Amino acid sequence: AVRRLAGAARVARPAPSLKAPMPGMVVQVAVAEGDVVDAGDRVAVVEAMKMENELRATAASRVAKVRVSPGQAVEKDQVLVEFGEAEGS
Repeated sequence: AVRRLAGAARVARPAPSLKAPMPGMVVQVAVAEGDVVDAGDRVAVVEAMKMENELRATAASRVAKVRVSPGQAVEKDQVLVEFGEAEGS
């Protein structure tokens, strides 16, 4: 699951949201609402069990809503960022 969310698997269609793969603490949010991301772009970093996990976009999309901020504790499967269609997709 971590590899899939980290962008190791590429898919043609954007996922509707990026979810936390495990409980942890948000270290960084690398996007803002309205940003366009490409497959593999860093979206957020979550620290879990003393390891930082980079979470990446799985497809080109537009950031619709950022639901977390740095320093926030998150639970497994909590939505971190919601995506919409990128223009021209």
